[in-house]
Formats: sequence, C-alpha cells, structure tokens
Amino acid sequence: MQPVIQVEQVSKQYRLGEVGTGTLSHDLKRWWYRARGKEDPYARIGEVNDRSSKGSSDYVWALQHINFTVQPGEVLGIIGRNGAGKSTLLKLLSKTTAPTTGRIKVRGRIASLLEVGTGFHPELTGRENIYLNGAILGMTRKEISRKFDEIVDFAGVERYIDTPVKRYSSGMYVRLAFAVAAHLEPEILIVDEVLAVGDAEFQKKCLGKMKDVSVNDGRTVLFVSHNMGAVLTLCDSGIMIENGNIFYQGEIRNCVSEYVNRKTIDIVNISKINRREGDGKLRIHDLLIYNSRNQIVNKILMGEDCTIFIQLDIQEIEVLQKEGFEIAMAFKNEFEQQIIHLSNFISGDFFFLEEGKRIYCHIQKFPLLPGKYTLNIFTRFKGIVSDWIMDIGPIEVIDYDYYKTGKIEHKQGLVLVDYKWGIEN
Repeated sequence: MQPVIQVEQVSKQYRLGEVGTGTLSHDLKRWWYRARGKEDPYARIGEVNDRSSKGSSDYVWALQHINFTVQPGEVLGIIGRNGAGKSTLLKLLSKTTAPTTGRIKVRGRIASLLEVGTGFHPELTGRENIYLNGAILGMTRKEISRKFDEIVDFAGVERYIDTPVKRYSSGMYVRLAFAVAAHLEPEILIVDEVLAVGDAEFQKKCLGKMKDVSVNDGRTVLFVSHNMGAVLTLCDSGIMIENGNIFYQGEIRNCVSEYVNRKTIDIVNISKINRREGDGKLRIHDLLIYNSRNQIVNKILMGEDCTIFIQLDIQEIEVLQKEGFEIAMAFKNEFEQQIIHLSNFISGDFFFLEEGKRIYCHIQKFPLLPGKYTLNIFTRFKGIVSDWIMDIGPIEVIDYDYYKTGKIEHKQGLVLVDYKWGIEN
C-alpha cells in the first residue's frame, strides 16, 4: 500500500524579520544559482530553531531534515512545544508555503484547518463559503448540496448561515470551518490547535468526528494539539518535534511519554527551604520523585507508577530507634484541598532508620487528575513534630491513558480509582 503522505529530507529556512531573503540582491543571487543548477547559496547557513536562545545569524531553520510517511487511514499526532515547528510542517503539507529543500508527495485531496477562518472569505456568507471550499476541493455543486444540511447541523450555526462570516465570533468561525473540512470528504484532514477555541462540548464532538472519518471512512488525519489526553484518544502514532527536528517518532503512548519527559524539570532543593517548623531532630534534607522509567521528574503521568525518595538528616541519635518515628506526605490541589495523605503509621510500614539510607514511598498508578499540585511533608518522633514543610512544588500531573484502554474523557471528581466491572457467577 502506498503512503498518502511521503516527506523526504524536508527543511524550511526563514530570514528573521524579512519576507523572502530580504533584499533584491539576495533574491537575484538565489535565482542565479538555481538557473545554473547549483545549490542555494543560503542553504548552508542559518541556526537551529531554538526560540529560547539568542543567535547570531539572520537565517533560522524552522525545520531540518524531516522524514516520515503516513499511511491511508492513519491518525498521526504531531506534538511539541510552542515554536518547535509543528505549524510550519502543516503549512508545508498544505502547500501554503514551499520547503527550502526536500520534497513532499501527497496522494489525495487535503482539507486544512490551520487557524481560525482558514480558507474563508470574510465578505461571503457561511453558505457561500461552504460552496467555495467545496469547489476548491474539486467537488461539484450537487455533491456539496448533498452534504450541506449535515455541515450546518454539525456546526450549529443555522441561524447565521446567510450572514457574512466576518460577523461571526471566533467560536462560530471554528465550528463552521471544522464542519466544512470534515464533511466535504477530503482524503487527508489536517487540524492544528485551532480546536482549542471551541467549547469543551464541541471539542469532544470534533474528536469523535475525526475518529469516525478515520475508522469508518479510511481517511487520514494529522492532528496537532497540546492536549495530551485528546492526542492519546485520537491518534495511533505520533511525531515529536523539537527545535525544528523530529526528536521521536513511533507509537503514540511512547511519543507522549518522550514529550512529557523532555520538558524542563525543576527539582526543589528542600535543604535550602527555611519556611519549616519542628524541633529539628529529624530534618528533611532532600526529596526526589522518580517516574516508572527511573527518571527524576516533577511531572507525573496520570496512572503512572512513581516513587518518592526522601533523605533525612538525623540530629538526635535516639531517633534511630524503631518506635515512635513517623513520616507523612499530603498532596494538595490549587484550591488548597488535601487530596492524598500518605503516612507510614497509617499504612503500617515501620522500619529502622539508618544513616545515609533514603526512605521511599512507592505509589502505583498515580491517581490524581491532570493539574498542578503542591506537597506537604512532615516527620514526627514520639508524637512531636520534628520537621514540617508546606507547599513544595509545583508538581504537575499530565493527562494520560490511566486505564490503558485508549478511552479518555473529561472526568469528574478529584481522584481516579483502579476498578473492574463484572457479573456474578
């Protein structure tokens, strides 16, 4: 089976602050080299697309040496930080702009939703824009009319369908634009983060429609989003782009894990925290969170196993006795509600303290919903608090496939529970 999209050694270069190469002399030089069959004179210069650092060159590579293929019916998630090059890649695939080097082969019609109002003429009504978009995709008026009522019903803009779209809100724009792109039967549907403009109900509706056109109609979907839950729900495979390069390519769960763990990690140095209470006999010196891949993190995947290691400074030798020693942690949400309390006294895990040995608390299938949390921790000896530190963090929980079913919805409540349904014998 031939791939519907084939990207070979594609790179895209821009000159900062300029259109084209910026000057007539540069444009002429480029043309002269091209006319003689020589390499672009500016293809060897330029810097990596790292928005966080200041460079010395006027040229930047938004993308470099991109290679991948997409099969018919595949749903590909493209993820990465802001400025990584995701939108540039989609513009190249949509032929909005051309690559500096390399080539792209596309087999089939493409419908793109890259930004609010893509492909719409602001002076035309919603009805006229539906027919205009259908004509651009090569459909006949009869084919568009057959889909018209379904498009309007999905978008929920029937009352304004004969109003110029320049008077639409951004939400209405997106609703109609997505409905047109999804229903006019393109072989390839490309959707950027633009769906974030819609409300939660419409986003869910769009995800369902994209899944439907992929599974039932065998059409290909390329989806860019910062919502990892949506990416995991919809996509089969993924590409992670970082600084204009493909950093990871493969199964979507592994791709999301790589993305989460490539983000900047800031581990709090507890030994330098002064806002603490207690008599100091058992002082908390260090706290590190390890994920299931034995990496130190402050971002945990929802449902992932993790282990919290704590290093203690023992100031009084009597603390080395077994009885009377307690250590506990509590996770709080942004509303200061305590969600989880973890105590070795409550769990019945009693042990001798040893100099130089770390204490750990292992949590299976981390049960908190996505969001940012803080951690309180204290030690107590014979009922007296030795050390108490509040509001350590933030510790971020990242949306992930908790139940390993690929079905992720907007969940209610504060925590997740590992459960199983059945029927009695």
